[in-house]
Amino acid sequence: MAGSLLSRALGALELLAEEPRGLPLQEIADCLGMPKSGAHRLLAELNQLRYVAQDADSARYLLTTRLMSLGFKVLGNSGIVEIVQPVLNRLAAASGELARLAVVDNGRLPFIAKAQGAKSGLRFDPDMGGEVALYCSSSGMIWLASMSENEAVELVARQGFTLPEQRGPKVPRNISEVLAGVSEARQRGYGRAIESWAPGMSSMAANVRDPHTGRVTGVVSIAGPTVRLTEEAMEKFAPELFAAADELSAVSPLSDYLASINPTAALSAAGTSRAA
Repeated sequence: MAGSLLSRALGALELLAEEPRGLPLQEIADCLGMPKSGAHRLLAELNQLRYVAQDADSARYLLTTRLMSLGFKVLGNSGIVEIVQPVLNRLAAASGELARLAVVDNGRLPFIAKAQGAKSGLRFDPDMGGEVALYCSSSGMIWLASMSENEAVELVARQGFTLPEQRGPKVPRNISEVLAGVSEARQRGYGRAIESWAPGMSSMAANVRDPHTGRVTGVVSIAGPTVRLTEEAMEKFAPELFAAADELSAVSPLSDYLASINPTAALSAAGTSRAA
């Protein structure tokens, strides 16, 4: 029973993380598959612990910044952001676009650091803390290209697809189109997404690898308006992107931390290394 309650509590937090305007009690209960009375008790305890708050006027429940603060505290104490920021700053300055780093975290690719290179005009600068949409982003494509087809399909299926109208006009519509993009990324050496993640936006990405095992630990990317980040511009920026990926790959504290939070992947990589 305790495990079930913990699972539902975490489910409530993840649910509210997707709804910045909050959700009413009944909708939360429905999504969690539990009685309204049980959901009310659960949310009341999360409220007491300051992980959620209830709006006095609408009675909707919202996520507080407590979880975000914990995440930033972990990253700050690890020293990772201070190490990777200069690399992202140089990549952003060289490309004149947004440079970001996403890290592998148990089957997910959350963004943990960024640098904005655009000084004026059009900018692409989404909120931090978001997770890479694997099936329609350059970061997702190049990460999926590092694994077997079965593994790639499993991760995409687990995350799921969003409605096509919520993405760009060139978004993949099925798993076959996703795998075609993954194959192209593998052949090219870097992922590329042109108006698939969002209308008018393009991006390119390269894998960051553990220097000892070769295991992918993160993805570094450049993103910006399609009118500037054209295919020709991507070819021009590719050497800078690869240089940043190589530099980040050499950062041992990053690899050590990511190995510790991805134990299964670390063991798998170690086994592969020994077999080789």
